[in-house]
Order: sequence, then structure tokens, then C-alpha cells
Amino acid sequence: MPLPPRSFRVPTDQESVRRGDRDHVFHSWAVHGAVEPLPIARALGSRFWDLDGKEYLDFSSQLVNVNIGYQHPKLVAAIQEQAGRMATLGPSFAIDVRSEAARLVAERTPGDLDLIFFTTGGAEANENAIRMARVHTGRHKIFAAYRSYHGGTAGSMALTGDPRRWATEPGMPGVVRFWGPFPYRSAFHSTTPEEECQRALQHLRETLMVEGPHTVAAIILETVVGTNGIIVPPDGYLAGVRAICDEYGIVMISDEVMAGFGRCGEWFAVDHWDVTPDLLVFAKGVNSGYVPLGGVAITPAIADTFRHRPFTGGLTYSGHPLACASAVASIQIYEEEGIVDHARSLGADVIGPQLRALAERHPSVGEVRGLGVFWALELVRDRTTREPLVPYNAAGADNAPMAEFAAACKQRGLWPFVHFNTTHVVPPLTTTAEEIAEGIAILDEALEVADRHTTG
Repeated sequence: MPLPPRSFRVPTDQESVRRGDRDHVFHSWAVHGAVEPLPIARALGSRFWDLDGKEYLDFSSQLVNVNIGYQHPKLVAAIQEQAGRMATLGPSFAIDVRSEAARLVAERTPGDLDLIFFTTGGAEANENAIRMARVHTGRHKIFAAYRSYHGGTAGSMALTGDPRRWATEPGMPGVVRFWGPFPYRSAFHSTTPEEECQRALQHLRETLMVEGPHTVAAIILETVVGTNGIIVPPDGYLAGVRAICDEYGIVMISDEVMAGFGRCGEWFAVDHWDVTPDLLVFAKGVNSGYVPLGGVAITPAIADTFRHRPFTGGLTYSGHPLACASAVASIQIYEEEGIVDHARSLGADVIGPQLRALAERHPSVGEVRGLGVFWALELVRDRTTREPLVPYNAAGADNAPMAEFAAACKQRGLWPFVHFNTTHVVPPLTTTAEEIAEGIAILDEALEVADRHTTG
């Protein structure tokens, strides 16, 4: 399918695109002298094509954000229509699409999270959430988990537990780390999910005890840990955190940037456990990244803190008209097409069973875990010892087994999402059962590469 003509000029041949990128684009999370991004020509649905015409089935949703797939015609039309009537306007004005986007988000968040502060993405949303929590409580410390990623800005990177924060340290003061639950690799020597839940909550209580709960403004959690392994909390854990926060007057912040908007088979992942945080952070799936947008959903109790005093936070592009129009259209598309229900059934009836069957055939698969369209295969050298396929934060030769596995996927036309020793199955929520089967068949072949590195 040819692309529609542009009204402006831009080189489209492969050499010009590569040269322009190499000479002028400074890439994120990359070794600048070695990065060689794949030039892409177009994308549609759950697939994209490079400039050579090779087709890829996207099992990454780019950065786990293209929830309704590429080039959804209704969403593209909404952005075009809004650009024609009002392309931009500052955040201090009231406009129809901003009001409607806020209303639609608020109606889908749990409990009384009825006020929406818009940002341009998840990192900025987390930055503003912790600012709100600190002012609301008059306290300084923020508890954040080791297995976490909260964004690339200074404050959100300081909250992040994984190695990406190392290069920016020392970061924002006041961050205290703790271990969240992870039954497969328990920091608490648990043998069951129930033990893991109880011991993780006890660890959190003890860490609060020695830090002084009266000094803690907020506990921030990815509801379901995302990049660091798609770790689903055991039943009872989030309710336990909620109870601890209520006991000590601590703000509970749920980072739903990756897990929200249908990704886990509900509007928000917290809905699985019937828990309402004080602040809920969102981005990515709110409009599938068609225009940058994120936000914080706020309870009236916290909003009241700023009823007679200013909130000293803001962004030039907060609630941008094009972004809000795309959010309105996106939420309507979710409803009209039953996308959240589709995501739930894909996970329960298609992805989960097929991945578990895959694991039976491959000794390199240590665990399968996930919800909705948010799954991970943890790859190991030995299932008995659970030794990871590659060391923690491996690079270069140490990471060769995962690099070989990813290359095998791409060679066969599947674009994977890999991090450390896991490969994630996170395609757009609109992906069909047939496309899921197609992708898992490619994973089946690529895992033979990983199997060669197993020891037992």
C-alpha cells in the first residue's frame, strides 16, 4: 500500500535516511558510535515495513505504547480534524477536547480519581505526582522499588530502580529503595506466592520503621512491573500497600504508564485487585503514542491541598489540543471496538496458553507470566537453579545469547522486546489471535537459539 503524498519535501531513499540519522540524530539509550537504527517506511495495524520492504510483526508495540495499533483511521482523522480547527493552545485556557479528554479518563479510573493533570508523557507525570505528594504531606522521602522504571527525567530517573539510573547518580535526594514481590526470584526466600506477599509487605513495613514513616510522602509502584520483567504482584500485595499507606498517611502512587489502558485486560491494572491509589500516573496507551500525552489522576483529598494555594508545576504543552483530541478519539475507539475485552480474552485464551505450551518445549524458558497483552518469558541457562540466560545488566559478549535470540526473531520477521534475560510478548491490543499464533510460532523457532545456551 503506497503512502499518501506529503505537502512538504523530505528524502525517502534508504541512503539519505540512514545518512541523515547517522549525521544528526542523537539516539536515546544507545552507544552513539555503534547505533544503526532500522529505517522504517510505513506501519499499519500490528505490522511495520522497512525501506527494503521487509515486513515485521510487532511484538513490542514499539515501547509498549501502540495499544490500538498503527494508523488507526479514526484516530488519524481525529488528529487531522483537530489540526484543522485548532492546532495548538496553551494550558491556561479551557477547550473542549481537553475537558472531554479529562472527563473520559476520570470516568475510567477507579474510585474518586476525578481530576486530571495532563503532561507530555509518563516521566513528566511521575515528576509531578511526587511533587504533589510532597506538598500534600509536607514530607520528603519517596519509597521506590528496585525492580522498576519510572522515566528518563531527573526525578523519575532517581525513582527508577534498574541500572539506567546509575549514570545520573547522585540523583534527587529523598528516594528510599525496597524490594517488591517477585515469587520466581524471591528476595525473601519464599516458596509460595502467599509467602512472598506476606514477606514483601513485612519488608516494606520494616523499611518504613527504620526510615520513619512520618518522613515518607509517597510509595510509588508500577502496578505490574513493566520493562524489568512484567512481574505481576501476588494477590493481596497491593491491598496491603494501600493499608500501610492509610495507616501512616502516605500517598500511594500507581505508575500505570505501561500497564494501563487495557494492557493488562482492564482499563487499569489496579482494577484486577480492586485497589484505588491516591495518584494514578498514565501515558502510552491513553492515545497509543500518536501524539505525546501523559497525566496524573488525582483524588479530591490531594486536589484540595491546592484549592487555595498554587500547584507549582506545569508544562507548555500540558493538555495539548492535538494530544487531547487523540485521547478522546482513542478512548471512544476502545469502547466501540471492545478493545479492553479483546485484550483480556487474548491473554486468557490465546497468549497465556500458547506461551505455556511453548515453555514445555524449550528448556531455556524458566517462567511464563503476565496478564492481558502484557507477558514475559524469563530465559534461563538452567531451569533447576534458575540461572539467568545472561547476567544482570549484561552487555557485549556477556549478552550474546539474548542478542542472538533477538536477531533470530528479527530475521524471521518478528520484532521482539527484550530486556536483561526476558523477552516480552506485548503486541498491540488489537492484534488478532491468528497474528498472535504467527508470532509465537516465530518465537518457537528463535528459542532454539536460546536452548543452545542451556546447561541441563
